[in-house]
Amino acid sequence: MFESALVNLYTSDIEAGIRFYRDLLGFVETFRTPTEGVPEHVEFRLDGFTLGLGTVEAARRAHGVAAEPGRPAMALVVWTRDVDEAFARLAAAGVPTVQDPHDSGNGNRNALLRDPDGNLVEIVSKVG
Repeated sequence: MFESALVNLYTSDIEAGIRFYRDLLGFVETFRTPTEGVPEHVEFRLDGFTLGLGTVEAARRAHGVAAEPGRPAMALVVWTRDVDEAFARLAAAGVPTVQDPHDSGNGNRNALLRDPDGNLVEIVSKVG
């Protein structure tokens, strides 16, 4: 019945979101519309996962949705080999931090940050 799925985040500053997900987290941009100028929607891939970013204006105009970015209703989880190194790099780049790297007690090491719209981003690696 269904073929594929993606998580779409609404953003008030799509260019900041692009820099965060593409340039800082290493997602690969696979689609944007419009193709020229400032996009209204962009899609990224990371290891088989698709993430979309759409502007709040486009959501309102195209779908009648009053999108409100940054509500802590979810966290995007991104796996990395070294949480401490990744956290230090992201914090040095000015990414807002929520929780420093810590052992979560389940064999993982986690840290929490926020994307440019305030959405929670959790970075995780295996301990040891």
